[in-house]
Amino acid sequence: MTTSSSANSGLAAYAVADGDSRGRVHPRADVGDDSPFELDRYRILSCMAFRRLMHKTQVFVTRGDHFRTRLTHTLEVMAQAERLARLLKLNDRLAGGIALAHDLGHAPFGHAGEKALADSMKDHGGFEHNVQSLRVVDYLEHPFPAFRGLNLSFELRESLIKHETRYDRPRETAVDDDSVQALLDSGPQSALEGQVANLADAIAYTLHDIEDGLGQGVLTETVLQGSRLWREAAAPIRKTYPKQPIQALRRPIIDSIASRLAEDVGRTSRQGIESSKIKTVDDVRRHSSCLIAFSSETQAYLEELQLLLSKFVYRNHRVVRMDAKAGRFIRDLFTAYLDDPRLMPDRFTARIAEQGEHRVICDYIAGMTDRFCQDEHQRLFAPFHFE
Repeated sequence: MTTSSSANSGLAAYAVADGDSRGRVHPRADVGDDSPFELDRYRILSCMAFRRLMHKTQVFVTRGDHFRTRLTHTLEVMAQAERLARLLKLNDRLAGGIALAHDLGHAPFGHAGEKALADSMKDHGGFEHNVQSLRVVDYLEHPFPAFRGLNLSFELRESLIKHETRYDRPRETAVDDDSVQALLDSGPQSALEGQVANLADAIAYTLHDIEDGLGQGVLTETVLQGSRLWREAAAPIRKTYPKQPIQALRRPIIDSIASRLAEDVGRTSRQGIESSKIKTVDDVRRHSSCLIAFSSETQAYLEELQLLLSKFVYRNHRVVRMDAKAGRFIRDLFTAYLDDPRLMPDRFTARIAEQGEHRVICDYIAGMTDRFCQDEHQRLFAPFHFE
């Protein structure tokens, strides 16, 4: 592992230095000088919830080998987060660790699965995948005999519960728990490393959904010309290779867009940090708004591209049909477990008296992979399937 002194050389004053971490709920048993955020990363990478991301949907529910899963999405978010962190002289080990954990609580079948669980839980505390990610690392993973959870750093946990976008509102369903409240009481914003991970998530899914959309045939080069970001990145590459198919050019075009977005984030964020007179991490936490951002022009261009993806990828009839089926799987399973909780493993039913059947069922289904969810539905509902 990287030691604190070497990992923190050259960091900005408002970055989270390893030695400035607010620590963990349970004190570390070891007394070495390894970076606390390296320890976080090791614990995330070795936990079962991380491995299950391999078989959870990103956009396309498929058994094919060439499309993103929730795991490959996570790794791409990590790469973008570390790139932005280095650009802004932030702690890239922390930013990358936040990215590794940010989707641990995601339901099977992508956002269709999340919506189905949220609907089932609307009168029972709700479901929001960022809150569930914190629940995974704080409670559901329990590899240590002395306590439940992975016992991650304050800064990483804080960033999970403050991962807010137009689509994500974790505070609205945050549990009433002292340790969670301490994260929220630190201020309205996460440290800049958490904000970097938020923006890296948007960059990663926008760019890889272009590639997957082209691979699925729901996007074409003509359609993508409707995006200024795409047109400006593609023009010089297409001029050099006028006869090549788009599949041969997609990577250099997407990489060019990624570089443009990173440069814009770096420039805009530095200006915002300077004009806001940010000097410390706590200045960041107390600030009224997010400091890691695109310029207004680039934000508009990115939204133009995302609207195009929404129309041609996320609302494509194949995706809609898969999402509808996924929602039925999850609603059917939820109802079946409510009718008879004994259909779940004993380790889950043992928690019902303390946490209520809705929360325990939600935990069980949220942890499923796509294929386990499908297999479980088959076991419970196929008329000639007995196991």
